[in-house]
Amino acid sequence: MKLSRAMAVIAVLTASTVLAGCGSGQKGNSGGETGSKQVTMDEQQATKRAEDILHQAVDGMSPKPTLKRTGLNPVGACLADDHSAGERRQVTLSYQLTGVPGTEAKKLVRQARDAWVKRGYTFQSADADWSDPFPTVNMRTVPDDFWMTALTGVVDKAKGEGLAAISITSPCFAAGGSAAADPASAHQTAADERAQRLARDHSSRLYDALQVRHAARREGEGLATYQDGEDRYAHHAWSTEPLTEEAMAQALARARTHFESQGWRLGQTPTAAGAPALLAGNPVDGSAVRVAPSTDGTLRVAVTTPAAGPEAESV
Repeated sequence: MKLSRAMAVIAVLTASTVLAGCGSGQKGNSGGETGSKQVTMDEQQATKRAEDILHQAVDGMSPKPTLKRTGLNPVGACLADDHSAGERRQVTLSYQLTGVPGTEAKKLVRQARDAWVKRGYTFQSADADWSDPFPTVNMRTVPDDFWMTALTGVVDKAKGEGLAAISITSPCFAAGGSAAADPASAHQTAADERAQRLARDHSSRLYDALQVRHAARREGEGLATYQDGEDRYAHHAWSTEPLTEEAMAQALARARTHFESQGWRLGQTPTAAGAPALLAGNPVDGSAVRVAPSTDGTLRVAVTTPAAGPEAESV
């Protein structure tokens, strides 16, 4: 796997974490608040509905992609609940659309958008910028308020090659049933420990650069190792304390300056909070960092480092 492709894969992984905070308790393009709406479903029903929405997008695609499940544990705490005590849960499913030429990624994202529009689903804010060679579209279902993102991760910018991916997040629902298992089933390896150290180091340096206090650990945050097919990743997630709009803008600017000074590759993606999330990729160890404004006023940070770094990949 080439380094640029590995970074695109990790970008999809971190994006699914941020999207999980958007499925309930947010304001959409209609301006209506969804957080107080009671959703009558359980984990099984939410998962089935998310899978249905996925197949509505991909079943009619041409060329036909192969779906590759990615991301973190699909069932977690309702991240829209500030300081959640675990009373509500939500489901997030993320898939890469593989097995097609990289030049077709944008076309697949457009087809997902068109299929959802035909179903009467709405844009979260506005349609994607289709003049962008690597567009992202954010939509939501009506009336059950599942949130969807179809994005084009950059694989080779010069050649216009990308990696299409889709993430779908359910509204929050009452907790129930058994707890989810740790996604990393195998014991920790030396490569896992190295990746965890790197992820924590990147988090520590970013924390110093942000110059804001971190919040108490929420459910789903912390340091863990995740399995994605044959690949393994260390993932470190944490949040800041709630910030004013001005303080958040200043913190994001400091984060950008920090990454630029260290030679990271930078990009941004839209968020439900309005201000875009900052996405940074490390060309040396293959790490990806996402710093995303949340509607609760916090910055959500996700640092993902591959257990097998770029030195183990072909370039």
